[in-house]
Amino acid sequence: MFRPRIPTNPLPTGVVTGTARSDVPAVRHETPTPVPVIAAPARPTVQLTPGAVVAVIGGGTAVVLVVGAVLVSMLLAAAVTAASLAISALVVRSLVASQNHR
Repeated sequence: MFRPRIPTNPLPTGVVTGTARSDVPAVRHETPTPVPVIAAPARPTVQLTPGAVVAVIGGGTAVVLVVGAVLVSMLLAAAVTAASLAISALVVRSLVASQNHR
């Protein structure tokens, strides 16, 4: 009941020949002529001149300095904010304590 039913396709048992018709032109099968294989051009190798090496090193140094300056400025901004909050907390604590003594 639950088994799949796979249809079987009968295979030809012998050579199948058709009848020759005179109203259909014959088809000629020709082998294509071989196309000469053209080698792909070799990829050019990267050649670094001394000037290019200096430019790459200078560009890398500039990137490192800029990223470092940004990170240091962010750290400085966080430190200034923390110091400001600490001073504000001391002032508020002092004001609250002086109110309680009066």
